[in-house]
Amino acid sequence: MRVLVTRPQPDADATAARLVAAGFHAQVDPMLVVEALGEAHLPAGRFDAVALTSVNGARLLATRAELAGLSRLPFFTVGHRTAAAAPDHLAEMHIASGNAAALVTLLRDTLPRGARVLHVAGEDRAVELGEALAPAGIEVALFVIYRAVPARALAAETVAAIRAGRIDAAFHFSPRTAATLVECAKAAGIVEDAARIAHLCFSRNVAAPLEAVGWPTRIAEAPTEEGLFALLRG
Repeated sequence: MRVLVTRPQPDADATAARLVAAGFHAQVDPMLVVEALGEAHLPAGRFDAVALTSVNGARLLATRAELAGLSRLPFFTVGHRTAAAAPDHLAEMHIASGNAAALVTLLRDTLPRGARVLHVAGEDRAVELGEALAPAGIEVALFVIYRAVPARALAAETVAAIRAGRIDAAFHFSPRTAATLVECAKAAGIVEDAARIAHLCFSRNVAAPLEAVGWPTRIAEAPTEEGLFALLRG
């Protein structure tokens, strides 16, 4: 069985290696390229906590000079994958159960009214923490340190494999990678061919752009890579 992996690097190669170790074949074609924003400036003022809502934000924060002034604060992450990518030697870590709603609840239940949270994120975000936490009296300052640029086209070998029916399944980790794959499939004229693939998704939000063009989707019980592997084996 050959599985298409469209998540950004370096995570795409890590997922591919895990697929190969499990006895599958992997076709890697990232639909997003992550670009660090070195010119980003830390917002002024004090912070009572730091929130991380993506693996890329967690990974890139570890490379920035601002980390030295933040590492003693409590960190809140959306899930275990993001926590694993976070900088080492943080003073305190709180981990939500894997989605934005759970992170909002964790922040609201842990921090007092009047707290100020630094949200380390990308230009495109699945959740606006400031809006979600305002009713709880918690202020959020946004620190955008990367952007994710959509791919312009599928690789020629991916197009050929889909046309020939050599892709059996695809892993989908985010709405943006899923939507970008749909647009690239339209441009390559392979939307109907891609409907023969089993599209395995983190969540209903991830599946939405795929279902809009009639592709069959299955949703993981938990929004984790393990959940996608469970679908693959099932």
